[in-house]
This record gives sequence, structure tokens and C-alpha cells, in this order.
Amino acid sequence: MNRQKTAALQDRRQKIEDRRPLRCQTEDRCAPRQEQSRWAEHNASSSCLLSSVWQRSGLLSLLWSCILCLAAAAEPNEKPALPPAAAPLPEVTREALDAAIRRGVDFLLADQNKNGSWGDATQTKDLNIYAPLPGGHQAFRAGASGLALSGLVDAADTRPEVSAAIDKAAAWTAAELPKLRRTSQDCTYNCWGHAYGMRAISRLYQRETDPAKKSEWARLAQQQVDFVNRYEDVNGGWGYLDIFDGLTTKKPSGLPTSFTTATVLLAMAEARSTMGVTLDEKIVKHSLASINYQRTPDFSYTYSFQHRYRPRLDINRPAGSLGRSQACNATLRVFGNPIITDQVLTEWADRFLAREGFLSNGRKRPVPHEAPFHIAGYFYYYGIYYFTESARLLPKASHAAYAKRLAAIILSHQEKDGSWWDYPLYNYHRPYGTGYALMALAWCRDAMK
Repeated sequence: MNRQKTAALQDRRQKIEDRRPLRCQTEDRCAPRQEQSRWAEHNASSSCLLSSVWQRSGLLSLLWSCILCLAAAAEPNEKPALPPAAAPLPEVTREALDAAIRRGVDFLLADQNKNGSWGDATQTKDLNIYAPLPGGHQAFRAGASGLALSGLVDAADTRPEVSAAIDKAAAWTAAELPKLRRTSQDCTYNCWGHAYGMRAISRLYQRETDPAKKSEWARLAQQQVDFVNRYEDVNGGWGYLDIFDGLTTKKPSGLPTSFTTATVLLAMAEARSTMGVTLDEKIVKHSLASINYQRTPDFSYTYSFQHRYRPRLDINRPAGSLGRSQACNATLRVFGNPIITDQVLTEWADRFLAREGFLSNGRKRPVPHEAPFHIAGYFYYYGIYYFTESARLLPKASHAAYAKRLAAIILSHQEKDGSWWDYPLYNYHRPYGTGYALMALAWCRDAMK
């Protein structure tokens, strides 16, 4: 009796299987991978199932025949309309470049705080970048002020009001930068302040003529090197957040990023070559190794140390790495890594100019990483500036051509008030964006002479 029931059950199952559509031959390949969204999983499975049904019923062949008939009925010379080509940017003249720089300088003069800094914690929106109080905004102000001051100095504007603004910013830097510390246990935005503070100090040192004051700037730069060394991650390099590992540690152990590490190391290298500051070679070596761990074979760099386990995520691919690769390639080259050849720098310079639209797509978007390839708005002028840091390492004969193309891009994005900005970061975005742009345009001006 049991055998008869079992046989009947098997026969019933077989009849059900016979009524099911054939299994899609590509089902295994269509199966969702771990990183795909549930919507993508549904679409992939549905496509395989639909394809199998159509193949079995013959509807696919019928549909294909209809398409061929419609194509044959069309006029033989009929071609699909192509989208209009983007208008080429006008060639930048020296007069236009100088005028843009002056307008940028005028913006910084008008936007400078009474105490000599730039930026504040106003202009909030629905989605604000995490900024623990008060250290988050102290770090943002230090970073934005360092960039604005550096841009103001590089602009080489000889007007008395510009000199007065630089002196006021220098006094703020000398008084406030030594106070900058870790924002909170889970946040290390201060690394940006130390790095761009060093950039500004290097310029103030070169501008100063009094030996005693030059010595004081060199001392302050050494202090910033020592401060930022405290916050090197246990994995090597620096990051801006210390989260995701569930640990609260004195030395960060969370999220070192390739670009923050490159930013700090390049600022250190400039301070060493300008003022002779001493670098901790053990920390430098450890941090360079961290960047190398995040480098992929095509010289893209993963967003963070943890991302190296998933190097083909969109943010880690060349389009997502356009800005990071400029900074990271320059860093490895400056610190003597022979793998960064002129060919690598040239390839990425050409790629940046050809695909700058990927970065620009994210410019001014209010939500971080919402653009294709998870590009955030604040990638933009970072990439613009570090393009110049990379391009300046190439033979000088190539500089002018790159400078003309880059300057055309920068000038096309200047705002009506003379500023440049890429992401609404409280009220820090215009001074930091303008600082980046002015430093980049100063290189373009020198290269185009």
C-alpha cells in the first residue's frame, strides 16, 4: 500500500514538472550575486523565466520576425537621430585666466571671517554631513581656511587688500591650528585640517622674509606633522572616520582611505622640501604600503582600505577613481615608487580630462555618492587640484597643453560671485572650492607662460 502511494506521488510530481517551463540555460549565470540589489535579483530571475517560456512557445521567433519586417519597411536611408555633440569649451586666453583668478580672489576677500578664517556652521540642509560638536566644525574650518589661504597666496595678487587678508589669515592659522585635535572617538576630520594647514604654512614660510618668523612657521609645520602622526590608522595611512569595526581605540582602527592618506603625505612632502621638517619614516613607509594595498592593476585606487576586498565595485573602478588616482599616483611618485612612470601619469591625465564629466555629474548634488560610480560632489575640485599635482611631475613640455584644457574646464564652472564649489557643506564649500580652483589655476597660468 505504501509503495502504491509513493508511486502515485512520484507520478503526480512528474506531471507537475512536465507542465513547468524549461529551465533557463543561463540560470546559474543569472542567479543574483551577493552585491546585487533585490530588485536586480528579481529582474534577472524574471528575465530567465520569461526567455524560457518564449523559447518553448515559439513567441520569441514570432516577435523577431515582426521586428525584421518592420525594419525592412523602413526607408533604406533612414538613420536614428544622434544626440548633439557637446560644444567644445572655448580656448582660454591669458586675459580670461587672469580675470577669473582675480574674481576668485575678490570672492575670498569678501567671504573672509573677521577673525581671518573662512567658513562656518550655517547653511544647513535636510541631509548634513556628520559633524560632532565642536570638533567637527573646527576641523572643517581649519581645512577650508588652509585651502582658501593657499589659493590666495598662489594667486599672487599684489593688491594691498589681498596682502592684508593673507596677514589676517596667517595670524588665525598661527593661533588656532595648534589647538586642532581629533574630532571625536569616531571621527578624524582633523586630519584634513592638519594637511591643508601644512599646505598654507609652506606658502607663508616662502612668503616670509624675516628669518625669525620663517623659523616659527617651520616649527608650526613640524608640530602639525607630529599631530597628524598621532592619528595614523593601525592599518597604515589616514582616514576621516573611525567606525564600522565596533571598536573605540586611542589609535584609529576603522577606515583609512587612499585619498586622505595621499592628501596627508603630499602635504608632508611639500613641508619637508620647503621647510626641512622631519618625517617619521616608519609611518611614511606604513602609509605608502596602505596606498599600495588599495591600488588595482589599472592604477585605480579603492575608496578605502576595506574596499580592497571588492575592487570592482563601481566606486573603485576608473571612473570612480578619477580624482583619487591623481593624488595617489602623485604620492607614490613623489616618494620614489618606480611603478608610477610617466606613461601612468600621462594615461591618467588624459583619462581625467576626457572623462571629467563623470566627476562633474556629481557636482552640486546634495546627497553624497548619489552620482553614477558612487561619485560624491566633493570629489570634483579635489580631483581638479590633484590633477595639477600629478601633471607637474611630467616633463615640462607637456604642461602647457594640459594647463589650457584644465583651465577651460575650471573657468566654465566659475560662479557669478567668483567662487567655485562642488558640494553644499554647511558654509565651507565656497572657500574650499575656491581655494582648490585658485591653486589649480595658478599652476595653469605658470604652465601657459
